[in-house]
Amino acid sequence: MEEVFLQTPLGTLHLVGSASGLREATFLEAYQAPTAVIPEVLEDAVYQLQEYFGMDTLSRKRTQFDLLLDPEGTNFQKRVWRELQEIPHGKTVSYLDMAKALGDPKVLRAAASANGKNPIAIIIPCHRVIGSDGSLTGYAGGLHRKKWLLAHESPVKQTSLF
Repeated sequence: MEEVFLQTPLGTLHLVGSASGLREATFLEAYQAPTAVIPEVLEDAVYQLQEYFGMDTLSRKRTQFDLLLDPEGTNFQKRVWRELQEIPHGKTVSYLDMAKALGDPKVLRAAASANGKNPIAIIIPCHRVIGSDGSLTGYAGGLHRKKWLLAHESPVKQTSLF
């Protein structure tokens, strides 16, 4: 396994992966110096995340990721994580919508739990799942990051009058 520490507008993102794919992308609460030399197996992940955040371009342009993923989890968790990848950029769904998409509204709690254990932030977009009442509910990276990510992806940009 190789690792990278990437600085983003939301803090340090820790990436772990191998030739089998990206295993983890998690936010760290403490600053970690960025990795100077990116291992080849993580170059695409770093590049695509930089495009997503608009870090190396004049404006953000990446709305979909094209990466080999290799998250560790149960079969059910992996099924939930695959379903999360079907949520379009700029859209949100509720936990109930997720459970229905999985074929059984009764798996709501299990789906929410699997969502919370997603090891690959942003790329497997668990931040796009909200409460049925539209509220921002839990996010492993912190609700401030979830709010920022949803605003970043929103097709409608809020501007201040003052």
